[in-house]
Amino acid sequence: MSLRPDFALISEWITPGARVLDLGCGDGSLLHHLRETRQVSGYGLEIDDANIVRCLENCVDVIQSDLDAGLADFFDDDSFDYVIMTQTLQAMRRPDRLLEEMMRVGREGIVTFPNMGHWKNRLQIAVAGHMPVSRALPYTWYDTPNIHLCTLQDFEALCTDKGCRILQRSVVDSGHREQRLAALRPNLLSEIAVYRFTRA
Repeated sequence: MSLRPDFALISEWITPGARVLDLGCGDGSLLHHLRETRQVSGYGLEIDDANIVRCLENCVDVIQSDLDAGLADFFDDDSFDYVIMTQTLQAMRRPDRLLEEMMRVGREGIVTFPNMGHWKNRLQIAVAGHMPVSRALPYTWYDTPNIHLCTLQDFEALCTDKGCRILQRSVVDSGHREQRLAALRPNLLSEIAVYRFTRA
């Protein structure tokens, strides 16, 4: 399995031997990598049938579930060291409630999401007058799975509202590579945000 660069960044934040839950785990690439390199144990939650099959083929423990239904049917409080959600938060009906659930079942959370505040997105709305389409947001407004797009400032305000303390933030481009220049003005220059947080 090829590893996305943002997965390599996330891997650096994971303590060896940790218990990990990956929400919207896709084909299980991240969990597979963490198991091989960090000796983690854990589960993925995924809704797509084809991705479930890929997880099983790669020996990743996976549960088929709709994240909008929450995690209470599967996990008790403090079941995991880390709860990870990559490129999924913006597709949830109630991302605020899912953030609460992440903090209920995990000691730390890690999320990635496309930054609606990126200058190219702003420019498309201001000048072209239409919803942005980019490498980080490749869908048109009518077929997108993204229903709650946000900026870095929006997410940080949500963390404050939910009593979460941000431990680390990194910004990457649409190819999931770290961008040092974007760190100067992250809300304006970053295409994708990567956050690590815990309960305050």
